[in-house]
Amino acid sequence: MGQDIQLTAKDGFELAAYEAQPSSAPKGCVLVIQEIFGVNKHIREVCDGYAADGYLALAPAIFDRVEKNVQLGYEEADMGRGMDLAFSKLKLDDALTDLQAGIDHLGAKGKVGVVGYCFGGLLTWLCAARASGIACASSYYGGGIAGYKAEAPKVPTLLHFGDLDAHIPMADVEAVRDAQPAAVVHMYSADHGFNCDHRASYDAAAAQLARERTLAHFAEHLAA
Repeated sequence: MGQDIQLTAKDGFELAAYEAQPSSAPKGCVLVIQEIFGVNKHIREVCDGYAADGYLALAPAIFDRVEKNVQLGYEEADMGRGMDLAFSKLKLDDALTDLQAGIDHLGAKGKVGVVGYCFGGLLTWLCAARASGIACASSYYGGGIAGYKAEAPKVPTLLHFGDLDAHIPMADVEAVRDAQPAAVVHMYSADHGFNCDHRASYDAAAAQLARERTLAHFAEHLAA
């Protein structure tokens, strides 16, 4: 269903992206933002899932700036390598530049919604506040959003958090809710990474409900 393509950012940098096409004319476009594990099998499956629901889905390989073709698993060593790539080597402004290239690519074909997971959840929040050309956003367990709570989303934004998530204190969630009451916060009885069925923290019920809410959000804001 999907294929690897190339994007060109505004500074001329070329990065890879995985694009999944729906079987008929797309009813909108979805930018999928990776976790710290790269555009791996799971993120490709997420894109395929949105394509199956009728959306043109695209996941830019934002680690390409520091290392090409990163596709990690979920073991401890993968976690350490992914954290190093995301938070030590990758510059946040570069990631946002490359995500904007993905948004621009999709924007030529329809309205664009953004969804991201973990590290991608933080980047989704920043896209909602800073990017141009998007209509809505849905952020999953974005660690570090509280550090950017003063940046108001410019588009309708959902935030999904698990109340069993040891990586994101509930005080941080409340700080974001208080700072940006227009953002809709959904809580789940689940752990960090609850959407990823490749991880031990996967929670099928939470993943399904969050997906239903995200699809309803996209249906509302991405309709032609």
